[in-house]
Amino acid sequence: MPHVQYFWGIPDEKITDGILHLHDQIFENANELVEKASLRQNVLFVVAVEDNLVVGYKIGYSISADRYYSWYGGVHEEYRGRGIASKLMELQHRIVKEAGYETIETKTRNKWRNMLILNIKHGFDITETFADDEGIHRIVLEKKLRDTD
Repeated sequence: MPHVQYFWGIPDEKITDGILHLHDQIFENANELVEKASLRQNVLFVVAVEDNLVVGYKIGYSISADRYYSWYGGVHEEYRGRGIASKLMELQHRIVKEAGYETIETKTRNKWRNMLILNIKHGFDITETFADDEGIHRIVLEKKLRDTD
């Protein structure tokens, strides 16, 4: 299993470059990622590294005092199926829960079915669906991080 670490704020250049390289392979919009992340409140990067290679990451940010948004995440194609995405998600949820957030939210698309299944396996509920500005169907999911009794 790769070494997993986290950073509140933008990581150092070597880690950031690794994230951007992987992000561009998956989403093809890495040129915007650091700029957009630097504008977010309480941005958290959770990163999996093996042999000095970023093999997975999860990025999120605060959307209110008690609500966190899990924004982007991905695992290198050659490292999928090894539980890395689950490990990144579990650590992200633990960290933001310890930071006082009560709910975590994310959005995905039908084309990212493995991520949709992973979210549901980790306690997310589908709360909404909609078509975005480009007409792409999006799925909104939410998970309570604290007991509500």
